[in-house]
Amino acid sequence: MRLFCFHATRVRSAFLCLIAIVLAGSAGLASLNNASAQEATNGKSLFDGKSLAGWSGSKSNWRVEDGAITGESKESEPLQNNTFLVFEKPVKDFVLTCEFKISGGNSGIQYRSKVMDKDKFIVGGYQADIDSQIRFMGINYEERGRGILAERGEIVKLSKDGTKEVVGSSGDVDALTSRFNVKDWNTYKIVAKGNVCQHFINGYLMSEVHDEQEDKRSAEGIIALQLHAGPPMKVQFKNIVLAE
Repeated sequence: MRLFCFHATRVRSAFLCLIAIVLAGSAGLASLNNASAQEATNGKSLFDGKSLAGWSGSKSNWRVEDGAITGESKESEPLQNNTFLVFEKPVKDFVLTCEFKISGGNSGIQYRSKVMDKDKFIVGGYQADIDSQIRFMGINYEERGRGILAERGEIVKLSKDGTKEVVGSSGDVDALTSRFNVKDWNTYKIVAKGNVCQHFINGYLMSEVHDEQEDKRSAEGIIALQLHAGPPMKVQFKNIVLAE
C-alpha cells in the first residue's frame, strides 16, 4: 500500500511538473506573440490626417482632402516631369503600411531614395509602383535608375554585376491582379530589410527583390509619394505608418 502511494505521488508530481512546463512554454510563446504584435503596431504615423506637416512638395499639386494626402494634376496645368511629396527623414530597415486610391495615371511610393532636384521635387530610387491600369501595380521599379527590378509575381535576385534572375514566384499573376480594388482603397505594405525588398498589396506578396548589386543598391534613404507626368490624374494616401 505504501509502495503504491509512493509511486502515485511520484506520478502526480511528474504530471504536475509537465503541466507547469507546458504552461510556461505557452506563456513564453504568448509573450513572444504579444511582442511581435506590439512591434507591428508600434509604428509612427507619418501623416496627421489634417496637414502636410513633415512633408514637402509642390503646393499646386499636393493637398489634404477628406483626411487623405491628395496629389492631383490637371489638364490645364500638365506636369512637365514626375514630381514627389517628400518625407525627408532617411530610413533603413523598416515596414511601411498605408492605404491608397488612384484615379487615372501612375503613382508610387519611393523608399530608400534620394532627392535628385530639390526645387522640382524630383526623386530617384526604389519604388513600390501604383497605376490605375494595374499594369505596374505592385512591381519594384527603380525611378531614375535600373528601371523594372521585379514584375508582379516575381521573386528576383540581382547579382553583383547587375544580372537579373527570377528565382521564385509570389503567386499566379492573374490571381494577384484580381486582388486589387481598382476604384477603391487598397492597402500597401513595404518591407525593406537588408538587401531584400518586399511589396504587399491587400495582404498579398506582389514582388520581392534580393539586391546584391552593391554599387547600385541603396540601404538608406527618404520616403516620397509620386505624381506622374502625363494625363490628368489623382492619387490619395492615408493611414501612413512607419515601423523601423
